[in-house]
Formats: sequence, C-alpha cells, structure tokens
Amino acid sequence: MFEIGNSLREARLRQGLEFPEVEHATKVRSKYLRALEDEQFEILPAQTYVKGFLRTYAEYLGLDGQLYVDEYNSRYVGLEEESPLRASVRQPARQERRFASGAVLAVLAGIAVVTALVIAAWKFGSGSDATETPPAATTHKTKQTRKSGAAARSVSVQVQATHGYGSYLVARVASPGGRQLYAGTLEPGTIQTFRSSRIWFRIDAPANVLVSVNGKRRALPGVGHPRILVAFPGGRLALASVAG
Repeated sequence: MFEIGNSLREARLRQGLEFPEVEHATKVRSKYLRALEDEQFEILPAQTYVKGFLRTYAEYLGLDGQLYVDEYNSRYVGLEEESPLRASVRQPARQERRFASGAVLAVLAGIAVVTALVIAAWKFGSGSDATETPPAATTHKTKQTRKSGAAARSVSVQVQATHGYGSYLVARVASPGGRQLYAGTLEPGTIQTFRSSRIWFRIDAPANVLVSVNGKRRALPGVGHPRILVAFPGGRLALASVAG
C-alpha cells in the first residue's frame, strides 16, 4: 500500500510543475488535480471520473497509471456509506427487529459456548498439537505479489554514454507525443535513467552508448543511426513504428 496523493504531489514537485501547466496538458481542472493529491475523492463527480483523472495525471507524471487505479479500487471502491435517505427508510424495520435480534443473539451465544466446550474436550482428549499458518506468511506473499505486479506494468531504461562525443538523446513517455523526460547530449561517462509504463526514445549516435532495460544490457535493434526505439513492460525493446 502506498499514499496515492503524496506520491503524486512528490512527482509533480520533483519535476517543478504547477497546476495550471498540468491542467493545460491533461485537460483536468486544477481543483480536481489538487483533490487527487489531497485524496479528497468525494470532490470529484463520480468514481469513473476519479479513476480516469487518476490514470491521466499519473501517466503525465511518468508514473504507472494502472497501479494508481488498482490502489484506489482496493482502498475506496465499494466502501461508500449508505445514503441518509436509505438509512431513514430502513430505521423503522430495524427498531421492530431489535427485541427479536436480542433473543437470537442470546441463543447463538449459548450454542457458541457449548461448541467451544466440545472442541476443547476433543483437543485435550486426542493429545494432538494443532498448528496454524502464521498470518505473516500470507501478508508477505501478498506484498510480493503486489510488487511483482507493479514491476510487470512498468519498464526501466538506462542510457550511458561511453566514448566518442557521446550522443544526443530524447526520451518521452509512451510515444513521440508523450511527456518529455529528457532531451540533450549525453557526454561520455554520463548516465540517464527513465521509468514509466512505456518509454519512447531516440539515440542519434547508438555506437557511443550502452543501453540497459530492466537492469539488463541490451543490443539495439535495427541498423544505422539515429535509432528510434520503444521499451515495453517486461523488458521488450523494439524499433518505433513512428519517428518523432
């Protein structure tokens, strides 16, 4: 579990972005962007808008939009409180069932006590030791599954200039029209690292750089220069079909 609003705010501030600039690029009003960062989801019109705006904002910041939607679903979807109108309609029926419920609870409590005594007698009589699986094991497995799922939906690309005059490099989120992550000349010895749901990048002098995808050194597909490539979740690296 992570803090949805805080992570969005930190990503925006780290990139020096202001709400008007983000609103212009994403077409999401500033008050809704601020509500997402403050996790005041009730300000947005409906859950559909929350999920759509959350995905758009996260991907604009170079984050995994689906991961944020999944986190919102796990924490908020289905937990809305019952509306006052429905509560007022059901109130009389609840009052009528109050005494009957009390009697039922008393009977159930008696049955539970008898059942507990029978189980205790059986356990002590058999002399066997019962073992239980520690809850921590399940919790650890769940965290590992969530982390592996997040990694499968994102990709990391590292470009290192090694010799010559370096290379001019452009990196964007997902496509030639995506948000720019970097544009400039990599001098020999310098490294740039990018992480997103998908990364489009152009290398003008591929012979002067080394490229790693998800921590593994990769040979660049294609021939000649420049090379225009797309890195996908899972580590796949392919030539881009459209040049920027």
